[in-house]
Amino acid sequence: MPATPQLGLRERKRIATSKALQLAALRLVVERGIDNVTVEQIATAADVSPRTFFNYFPSKEAAIVGEGPTLPVGEEQQLFVSGGEHRVILHDLGELIALAAEHVSIDAEALKLRQEVHRQNPQLASLLMLGRRHFEDEIVALVSRRLIADNSDWKQDDAARESRARLIALVATATMRHAWLRWADGDGDLALAEQMRLSFAEFESLVSPQLVG
Repeated sequence: MPATPQLGLRERKRIATSKALQLAALRLVVERGIDNVTVEQIATAADVSPRTFFNYFPSKEAAIVGEGPTLPVGEEQQLFVSGGEHRVILHDLGELIALAAEHVSIDAEALKLRQEVHRQNPQLASLLMLGRRHFEDEIVALVSRRLIADNSDWKQDDAARESRARLIALVATATMRHAWLRWADGDGDLALAEQMRLSFAEFESLVSPQLVG
């Protein structure tokens, strides 16, 4: 898959604003407690209006949990789906996830603050898990399309295709978690997208391509 192009000005501004809102929310919650923080306070701390806040997050809890992972759309997805039967699905999926990481609006500081906030507020776990499950389902749907494109026989057995796609999605999300943890524990010199690539490459080195293709 081709390398991602440089992010445009609008996307860079979107990422910066989202990051500022998340950091403001997390810092305020650590300082005051979740029940003593309002959307207005978060917006003020991030130097934006409450209206701008709601353009990014539907609630203060959503800003605290942060943007859930999502896959690129458009050309990148189509390239993944049409990868070809001699390519390795998990390798291509890892590259797609790395491309998505270019748009992630979080840094190591926010990640560590979020871990602390979740320890203090376990009720946020359900919102976090909902986002993760949605992302997993997104991967399953995309991998199912790839399986059919690679071999039309997969189209005939929905249950088997769903099972294979779900397994690949679970492996991918586990590898993502490895990348997140390595990145959060690092010194900040390595971009998250590059850590994603390294983690997927490390997984590939452990198994035969026949097991993940």
